[in-house]
Order: sequence, then C-alpha cells, then structure tokens
Amino acid sequence: MSFEGERTEVSSRPARGWRLACILGLAAVFAGLALLFVLAPSIGAAIFGLPAPEGVAVGYVRAIGFRDAALALMLAGLGWRARQSAVVLVLRVSLVIPACDFVLVASSGPSNWPIALHLASGIVLLSLSFCLQRPAREPEPAPRPRG
Repeated sequence: MSFEGERTEVSSRPARGWRLACILGLAAVFAGLALLFVLAPSIGAAIFGLPAPEGVAVGYVRAIGFRDAALALMLAGLGWRARQSAVVLVLRVSLVIPACDFVLVASSGPSNWPIALHLASGIVLLSLSFCLQRPAREPEPAPRPRG
C-alpha cells in the first residue's frame, strides 16, 4: 500500500554498499548452515530442533543442508547481479522455509530455542526485504568550485 507522493519502488539496479554486504552476509550464514547439515547432520539436527537421525534418516537432514545451500547461492547470485526487487521477492518467498521449519519443530515436541531460532530466521528475512525495498539515497553531488 502506498500513498500519493510516497516513493516505494525498489531500485532497478543491483545492490551496492551495505545492502550488498547484508545480502552476502545472509548468504554466508545459509552456506555455513548448509555445510553443517551436510557434513555433521547430527549437530545440524540438534540446532534445527529435531532428534539426531539414524540410518537412512540422515539423508533428510542433509536435504535441509542442500536446501540452505540453494538459498545461499540464489541470494549471492541475485545480490551481485539482479535488481534489488528480485532479491526482495526471493527473500519474501523464502519466508515459507522458516514458517514450515517452525511448524515441523513445534509439532515434534517441546524445544523452545530452536523454535525461537526459526522465528528469528523469518524475522531476518522479512526485515532485510523491507530494508532493501526502501529507496537508496543518491549521494549528493559535490559542490562546484566558484571562480
């Protein structure tokens, strides 16, 4: 919802400065989580909020890692090359991930801090999407020398 005269469009160029740093930082967090889930699924499961898997179930925890790796690569690639509106769209669509993770963990038994972790993940995705949606301030031109 926008009001007359209010600027709500997202920049038509790729992110730069702190915006790009935030996108790449979030991508790095998801890449780190991906490595953890793939290389140490028992630890990953504990952080996620589920019991450590055994046997074939280890593959499901690794699948979470591959999902997080895909998100990390999408964010990094879009952050570098795409318009900010594309990054905003991916961030908002990706809210499905922490929402479903929250439901999965909440329905599997009491585990307070993993539930809080999934909520925080959703809040970070949504907050960054709103920060990126705000128009970038253009630097003011340098004053011209008189003379």
